[in-house]
Amino acid sequence: MTGNFSYLCGAALAFPALFTAAFAAAPALADEADASPIQVIGHADPEGLLPDQTEPKAVSAISSEFIVKQAPTFNAFQLVNLLPGANVSMSDPYGLSASSSLTLRGLGQDQIGVLMEGAPQNDIGYYNAYPSQFADAENVRQVRLVQGGADIDAPVVAAAGGLLSLTLDDPKERMGGLVNLSVGSFDERRVFARFDTGEIGNTGLKAFVSYSNNRADNWRGPGFDKRQHIDAKLLAEWGEGNRASLALSFNEAETSGYPAPSLADWRAYGRGFNYSAKYTEGDTGYWRLYRAPFRNLYTSAPVHLNFGSGLTLDSTTYLQFGYGNAPYGTQLTTTGNYLGTEELTQPVELPGAVDGLATVMGNWTGKQMRTGNVSKLTLEAGAHTITAGLWFDYGTDRVQQTYTSIGADGQPFDKWGYPSKAIRTADGRLLAYENARTVTVTKGFFVADSVTVTPRLTVDVGFKGVDLLRNGRNHLPGPQDKVHTDSFAALPRASVHYKLDERQQLFANVTTNFRTPNEFALYNSYYGGEVVQQGTSNLKNEYSVSEELGYRYIGPSLSFSLTAFHYHFRNRQVATVINSGGALVNSTVNGGSQTSYGLDAEIDYRPAKGVSIYASGEYLHTRQDDDLAIGGDYLPTKGKRAVSSPEFQFAVGSTYDDGRLFGSTALKYVGRQYSSFMNDESIKGYATLDLAIGVHLAGLIDAQRMDLRVNAINVTNPRVLSGVYSVSSNAQDTVGRNGTVISGSAPAYYIGGGRAVVATLSRAF
Repeated sequence: MTGNFSYLCGAALAFPALFTAAFAAAPALADEADASPIQVIGHADPEGLLPDQTEPKAVSAISSEFIVKQAPTFNAFQLVNLLPGANVSMSDPYGLSASSSLTLRGLGQDQIGVLMEGAPQNDIGYYNAYPSQFADAENVRQVRLVQGGADIDAPVVAAAGGLLSLTLDDPKERMGGLVNLSVGSFDERRVFARFDTGEIGNTGLKAFVSYSNNRADNWRGPGFDKRQHIDAKLLAEWGEGNRASLALSFNEAETSGYPAPSLADWRAYGRGFNYSAKYTEGDTGYWRLYRAPFRNLYTSAPVHLNFGSGLTLDSTTYLQFGYGNAPYGTQLTTTGNYLGTEELTQPVELPGAVDGLATVMGNWTGKQMRTGNVSKLTLEAGAHTITAGLWFDYGTDRVQQTYTSIGADGQPFDKWGYPSKAIRTADGRLLAYENARTVTVTKGFFVADSVTVTPRLTVDVGFKGVDLLRNGRNHLPGPQDKVHTDSFAALPRASVHYKLDERQQLFANVTTNFRTPNEFALYNSYYGGEVVQQGTSNLKNEYSVSEELGYRYIGPSLSFSLTAFHYHFRNRQVATVINSGGALVNSTVNGGSQTSYGLDAEIDYRPAKGVSIYASGEYLHTRQDDDLAIGGDYLPTKGKRAVSSPEFQFAVGSTYDDGRLFGSTALKYVGRQYSSFMNDESIKGYATLDLAIGVHLAGLIDAQRMDLRVNAINVTNPRVLSGVYSVSSNAQDTVGRNGTVISGSAPAYYIGGGRAVVATLSRAF
């Protein structure tokens, strides 16, 4: 069996349902009696890009007033690109591809917790989140970014990098609807429609349902992307602040993968580094062999109950299902194959084989189910606000790497990679390179007390305990059958918040986080009948301690925030793909200890009504504190900078809305990024610029809201590598501490998306 595959950011290994509910974009501008108002978070002037914050930690956010001016295809990662510390790498301008990346303060997206309506969105086995599966932008009211660590009651692990939370719009008070029609570059075509029921009879219930359908050609290379999405939400409110809702979201998409070049590939081919447009016999790079279909269903039921006397209950129950395939082209032989370590003595039947060799589609399928609940009681008693809660999460993940035959035209017989249609051995078993099922059970508890020492001084202390259990089975023949690991982490925290006056705040905090190794670290990887990576349950957990010291000023027309931060990591974990024995396999690199520190700043100036100017920046210093163990030697990495950690980045954004004309700008610069632990390869800094201009048309036909806007994405069309796709220990051959020559391996990169222009007509009913 020979293998040559492309790893698509783990997208096939996890398909958590990552989406939900909604909001009907843009403020009413003509007749407020005929249009539902939008809830504004922050300043009375809603165009501000720095909503007021009072928490004792660094928090940034964007509201619907900014979101509605952006391209309607933008996903949550693209929307937070202006915020401090957020480094976003996208493979396409529209945000449809699953190949994307977000880092915060140099920590990757598998270190960032993601919530939607209070429910976790990270993959249970690999911790990634996939923003192309999130709710439609028209349905998002606010995106909140906590850069320094997750809230104590957040049902997430592996969140040292921070927490990204999406708040969704509630159903409207009155019956109505919204339709958005978009066309753009690369044959972009999108329709979005939402219907709000208003109050249903006299029940106090209200609901909405929305549907979107999006299609666009690949901006480079052959292929196209398709996505259809449904969001729905049912809400009941009663009494003094009681509310319960049920949110449902369904996503189905088929997206083309973009190949990730090495630096040599980029210099040789530039944007021409793509898959083949036409199929020829034996071509494993044909684009149809890299189209990734996935399907997800997500439900969430948050409840808030007010019992009076300062006692409240918050509880969120969630349920998710997902299945998808991240395929690749490869070749199989009819003989000489292995199943795990077992050599197959009987030939494998391969349709279309010539001289015992056939081109096939390799499947990397993931099937997940996840359910859980997080609940907390909060009691306000005098100067104390006491919180206590429990979190339980149960999930199953079935990962299989199988093979599907293709026709003479290169079309796969089954794009979904279903096992029932995959290639089998002569005795009827599934021919698989990987075949494992993992059950993950997470149990947590947390207690916290917020003490109002004086009217100006508040002190918070808290403790969170989390136990993460994994039980799995490797279904391939070989020395490994069942796997098991069980980890417990104690996570104390504390913070102080002091109001200098009504406009100025000081805050400081200490937070702890942990992360268990990725699921694939448990399992053996086989190639040619040999174990090329030994699975283990003995890998040490990553543990980090972070501190922040910050200052905020909140004024009527000017707001400012400055935060100094410091991290120290033990057993810093970096997920990547390595070449082992000729096979590309998933791996977790233990980078040892790491220290990071820096400054985040953001400022929002509102010189006139409807005008907002926003700027943010970050200085980040990272240092690896240990040499990296490679085989029986050590790479001299001590003192080197961490990968994917630009020293400088800054952003400038603005919005304008005078009631008839509106628009926005978004400029982002990201500095140099290293892609190897040895710092012997890096990519240059780059800048991107997005522009939007629009006109409110309400009053021209009737009083209902109607907008026309044009979004120009990546206006300057920079030809750049936008981020690190997979890191390496060393890009060049390096002599280790013990004198061994350690062979280098090339990192891979994201190619930044090209220029695109999209026009949207929005009409409320």
